[in-house]
Amino acid sequence: METIIAFIIIFGSLVFFHEFGHFLFAKKAGIMVREFAIGMGPKILGIQKGETLYTIRLLPLGGYVRMAGEDFDTVELLPGYRVGLILNSKDEVTKIHLNSNVSNPDVLFIETEIADLSDELYIKGYDEDENLVRFPISRTAVIYEKGDKTLIAPKDRQFDSKPLLGRFLTILAGPVFNFILAFFVFLALGLLNGVPTNEPIITEVQKDSPAAASGMQAGDFVKEADGKAVHSWTDFTQEIQDSPGRQITIKVERGGELKELQVTPDTMEDAGQSFGQIGVLYTSPVEKNPLKAIAYGAQQTWFWIAKIFELLGMLLTGKFTLDALSGPVGIYKATEQVAQYGVFNLMNWAAVLSINLGIMNLLPLPALDGGRLLFFLFEAVRGRPIDRQKEGMVHFVGIMLLMLLMLVVTWNDIQKFFF
Repeated sequence: METIIAFIIIFGSLVFFHEFGHFLFAKKAGIMVREFAIGMGPKILGIQKGETLYTIRLLPLGGYVRMAGEDFDTVELLPGYRVGLILNSKDEVTKIHLNSNVSNPDVLFIETEIADLSDELYIKGYDEDENLVRFPISRTAVIYEKGDKTLIAPKDRQFDSKPLLGRFLTILAGPVFNFILAFFVFLALGLLNGVPTNEPIITEVQKDSPAAASGMQAGDFVKEADGKAVHSWTDFTQEIQDSPGRQITIKVERGGELKELQVTPDTMEDAGQSFGQIGVLYTSPVEKNPLKAIAYGAQQTWFWIAKIFELLGMLLTGKFTLDALSGPVGIYKATEQVAQYGVFNLMNWAAVLSINLGIMNLLPLPALDGGRLLFFLFEAVRGRPIDRQKEGMVHFVGIMLLMLLMLVVTWNDIQKFFF
């Protein structure tokens, strides 16, 4: 149960901040946001506030912000539709009922001849006396159909009507907010837990390890590894990991004297990759300092951005396979393991996941934010947008391929963890 709660909180937070970035910049650009959704699939809970429906949906596979004017958002009244109109004191249409079961005595029924719900905002048709009538439509008019209601979206409130920069920033804001969330989580860890000094001082040497065989001792201050100066524990571990099965020279300071040790890291395997390990433990002293906590937040955010891009590069060059990828099931199992080590480890895990989500969405692939940004760049170069239908088809194919990849990754996760 604790794992489920932790997973829901982490997943919900990452998706919320991602979609909140889109939402905030859409509002700033004047774009109508029809729905702010956490999750996908059937709706569990929905609250209408203003022009936006806020929903929680069943499947923990992401979320979305549905903006007016995007694909599948078109509202049309075709010729021959019999609709019921409610007018205000200025004879403007404020409500349009698409079914005949309307109990309001003020409703005016007409058979639509033509309607413009975007640009000129008017409806024209024949009333029950066969007279041709024309009414302006209010900018805030609502369409009712089978219990659902949809606000019309004047052209200037639609996504595609906005300047290129406004659209670009609206899409970019989602991934950027994931990086911002990660920074604040790392900042909170620095404030609550203290900032590690990262000094390369060995805390413990494990028995029968390469470090023990070399004569390394607890308290040794590492100065140099494989001919390179060591300034932090990170520098030291990186040199060790990069030297599996190869003897290297380690210089340590012990009791004021400099000692030279020869060590051959054991070769370890993980996700098809080899790395070195010598069997030392490290507990970094920490310092509680708000300014250093800010720097720590920025450093950790940048470190993980670079690390994830490095892993992506390994995936593209074939050093990683699809088996190294994880979907919702894999993330859940990893969360279960991390949760055993306390809330601070969970916070760190959430920050790394947030960065991962931001980077994945920035990849220039159809249907992802990065794919949409790529089309905006094409538009900037060409001076005009690419045909909407062609772009929509590219994104549709991208969605299908991503869903297929998700199924493959999820099946691999199920086989790894349950069989």
